[in-house]
Amino acid sequence: MTLEQLAKDISASAEAEAKATIKAAEEEAKTILAEAKARAGSIEGDASGKANKEADQIAREMVASARQANQKDILVARRAELDATLATACSKLGDASLAGRASLLKSLVKKASSLGEGKMVLCPTAIDSAALQDAAKGFTMGEQVDGLGGFILESEDGTLSFDLRFDTLLKAAWIEQRAAVNETLFG
Repeated sequence: MTLEQLAKDISASAEAEAKATIKAAEEEAKTILAEAKARAGSIEGDASGKANKEADQIAREMVASARQANQKDILVARRAELDATLATACSKLGDASLAGRASLLKSLVKKASSLGEGKMVLCPTAIDSAALQDAAKGFTMGEQVDGLGGFILESEDGTLSFDLRFDTLLKAAWIEQRAAVNETLFG
């Protein structure tokens, strides 16, 4: 074997070994790349899943918040409508030309006759003072009081008092019948 042949064999052997090392390195690089891609895909999937869960949670919270805001707006609007209804009722009761006002006053005077014992003082509202002068002959007339109509009945010594003013009676009826009014207005 000649030196030249030996150099060729060494060169061929080195070249074969280099090709094998390169091939092994390429295979290892492919394996590492595949593992990296798989890991990146897994991380991306996890991040995407987490982002989707967070987006779903935010969406649910926003919907709940919007519903709550809508419910609050509805309650505020209903309250405004109930307040307007009460104001309308007060306005009608405070109108001197209210149909049936005289019979309502007579009914209250009749009720007042059964409430107190002894001498009672009837303190009318300004709007009903003249009508009560005639209807309440059995009572001493007192000073006028504020109100939408009706009167306050007091004992002469001031120890007993019955408030039969329209606004007081309306407020009591309003409290008692608020649920029915609410049902009528809003179903």
